[in-house]
Amino acid sequence: MTDRDTVAHLLRRLTFGPTAAEVDAALETGVDATLDAVLAPVGRTVALPDVGPFDRKDARRQSRDAVRWWLRRMVNEPGGAEKLTFFWHGHWATSVQKVRSAPLMLAQQQTLRRYGGGDTGPLVRAMLRDPALILWLDGQRNTRTAPNENLARELMELFTLGVGAYTEDDVKAGARALTGWRASRAGGTATFVPGRHDPGPVTLLGRTGTVDADTYADLLVRHPAHLPHLVTRLWVRYGSGTAPDAATIARVTAAGGRSTTGLLRAIATDPAFAATAGQLVKQPVEWLIGAARQLGIAAGALPDRALRALGQVPFRPPSVGGWPVGTAWLTTSSTRARLEHAQKLTALAPDTVAELGRTAPAGRLDALARLLAVDGWSERTRAVLADSAADPRRLLALGLASPEYAVH
Repeated sequence: MTDRDTVAHLLRRLTFGPTAAEVDAALETGVDATLDAVLAPVGRTVALPDVGPFDRKDARRQSRDAVRWWLRRMVNEPGGAEKLTFFWHGHWATSVQKVRSAPLMLAQQQTLRRYGGGDTGPLVRAMLRDPALILWLDGQRNTRTAPNENLARELMELFTLGVGAYTEDDVKAGARALTGWRASRAGGTATFVPGRHDPGPVTLLGRTGTVDADTYADLLVRHPAHLPHLVTRLWVRYGSGTAPDAATIARVTAAGGRSTTGLLRAIATDPAFAATAGQLVKQPVEWLIGAARQLGIAAGALPDRALRALGQVPFRPPSVGGWPVGTAWLTTSSTRARLEHAQKLTALAPDTVAELGRTAPAGRLDALARLLAVDGWSERTRAVLADSAADPRRLLALGLASPEYAVH
């Protein structure tokens, strides 16, 4: 990799897509300063949009407004905070379709943003009190007389430990530890009701005694499986799209400590990370936001139906397992959708098209690669692009739909 390729690789993975100017600036400041700048914003809270109080009759409009607001932030924020918040949204996958409250989804997002860059202990404790998650995983139905295991099971299997790190007895004990919580859409709150809680002793993850939500959270984040599980999930979204080997997990865990930001830094500086270039398929949100940033398109101008057509709408993951990774996004229909929306995006970027057109036709393919922060084109792609070099708008649309742009 050249120095430019290295910083471009970092920015492609840690942000929603760098502009050519951002790659230039990163090349000037160097890798360490680039990492500092990209990771520094993590942990901020932001002013949430006013979508209005919970209104069942207006829920669809409120949800749409929440999505549009987040897309604007993704386009306008150059650092890695929104990318990390989006990672956590897919990790603690919660859907407005069941929660039925955009205000609760936005409040959950704020929790992910506030705690997502640090030690996961505060994050897990906060999420166990999150009204949206409680509604999503039936926590409000979990009482001392009728324990519901959904939240406890997914908490361990997906969110903190991974398959094989706990037993069915741990699930039952975890459900008892989480009894008593109720969530209110109208009030936007989660409340602990002592009379619904099972206060009896349990044996949970090797500890016997009385266990409440906070004690349970502490057991989870101190479990030896927790950090390796988190490193794996981070690597799959920021690295190669497939789980890293045991040696890589061990290196990253040792170097990163207990901070998510530290783990991201360890991933980005691990020897295996550079070798992942060209191996990670962009999720539709990453593809669309990166294109908007690089073409200079205002978020408010993005087509409303683009993400629905591409198969990924924020606040609407398909299941508690989140969105798929890898080649699931490279179907014939998804490729066709990317080309269709690439054509629509170029229509929204006349200045960028004109700038590309001012480059001599012989140099347009290289100019296109620079514009889209692509390291280079394969011979096959270059041949396809060369046929359209005389038409800057078509060339730009084909570049957005190319394999090199979809897989970065």
